[in-house]
Amino acid sequence: QVQPVESGGGLVQAGGALRLSCAASGPTLVGYHMGWYRQAPGKEREFVAAVTWESNTAYADSVKGRFTISRDNAKNTVSLQMSSLKPEDTAIYYCYARIGPNDYWGQGTQVTVSA
Repeated sequence: QVQPVESGGGLVQAGGALRLSCAASGPTLVGYHMGWYRQAPGKEREFVAAVTWESNTAYADSVKGRFTISRDNAKNTVSLQMSSLKPEDTAIYYCYARIGPNDYWGQGTQVTVSA
């Protein structure tokens, strides 16, 4: 069973930076996509960034140029480096691992950006 666990959330001022990490327990995630979604209060969960096993990446338009996703296949980890943070980036950030139709989600980590 794959179980992602996030860490690294917190409170930061606008313009600051945070790094989120996610470690997925279980077998080596060969072929899995990994990435991040986020959910702000009163809003639906939205895609943030993803990275394939081959390290191809994709980003939401709202975070392009500010966030960078990376992964370490040997360690089953994915990271999200966030910079130039804005108050609208405030949300719970969820890590996921995906293979075919199966998604595995973490419990989420809170990111709060103060103005």
